[in-house]
Amino acid sequence: MKVYAGMNPRLPLGDVGAYARRIETLGYDGIHVAETVHDAFSVALLAAEHTQRMIVRTSVALAFVRSPTLTAYAAWDLGRFSGGRFQLGLGTQIRQNIEDRFGMPWGEPVERMRDYVAALDALYRSFRTGEPLRHAGRYYRLNRLQPYFNPGPDEMLEAPPTYLGGVNRRICALAGEIAAGFVTHPTNSSRRYLETICLPALRDGARRAGRALDEFELVNGAPVITAASDRDLDVERERQRGVLAFLYSTPEYRRTLELYGWTELGERLQALTREGRWDALAALVDDEVLETLTTVARFDQLADALARRFGGLVHGVVLSPPADPAHDAAFAPVLHALRGV
Repeated sequence: MKVYAGMNPRLPLGDVGAYARRIETLGYDGIHVAETVHDAFSVALLAAEHTQRMIVRTSVALAFVRSPTLTAYAAWDLGRFSGGRFQLGLGTQIRQNIEDRFGMPWGEPVERMRDYVAALDALYRSFRTGEPLRHAGRYYRLNRLQPYFNPGPDEMLEAPPTYLGGVNRRICALAGEIAAGFVTHPTNSSRRYLETICLPALRDGARRAGRALDEFELVNGAPVITAASDRDLDVERERQRGVLAFLYSTPEYRRTLELYGWTELGERLQALTREGRWDALAALVDDEVLETLTTVARFDQLADALARRFGGLVHGVVLSPPADPAHDAAFAPVLHALRGV
């Protein structure tokens, strides 16, 4: 099992390099770069610059706020700059954020993502070979790339692999058809979600495309609550309770709540956000919900706990390092143990 580090999305850009070096020194296989308050490609560039071995993956960059051409330029540059260590993770986001936060048009997300990835493939092909750019899809039409604007041709450079992230069955199936891997969303990563929605959909998509999933990587983004001591674990549990409550207030993330019969919880959380009562969210997520949907364990228990939950189902997990680097030495054996799962 591979282990990927998360990153605080509010980490100042000036601290990204030191954080990435720390992650690599700890022995992680790679780092996941989210997109919330920073541009994901800028952060990925800093992470790649300050590391030598590990994978740098956007998880996930928002596709529909950028043209495919801009994304292809950034991914191509990062792939070349990192020596092939960059991987492009893409997500759709939700309609309200695309339209109201970014001011961009919305379209049917799964078919639009299919078209987006096909456009990227056409761009990469032109970058590699110098052949004319030709893509005519439902959402994107690209047929102009003069030599002056082509960063290639370079047939020696492989395009970065594309991973998808998401929640619903159809985006999982699309990943099974066209992607190199899939990263589950923190709200929808439980064993029940994997077994009843994600994995069957991935296999359905692969069958439709006539492909095997032998090289496909499923990375599980389930939340983990961990610390060196029981006291610190209690503090972290309460912090994560608030984060989880905020995430599940979004209707699009409720698939797992529905699987466990907790539909009413999502509705109550959403009602509080509409009233602006953000501080009241956490109280609605009781210990049963928290411990069902997250892995709660001290460092010395963590590898076994994750293996029991996800062993045999996924190829990788997302696991952030301790908040305090002073605990790195105690945490490092967890990474070593998970690699044996």
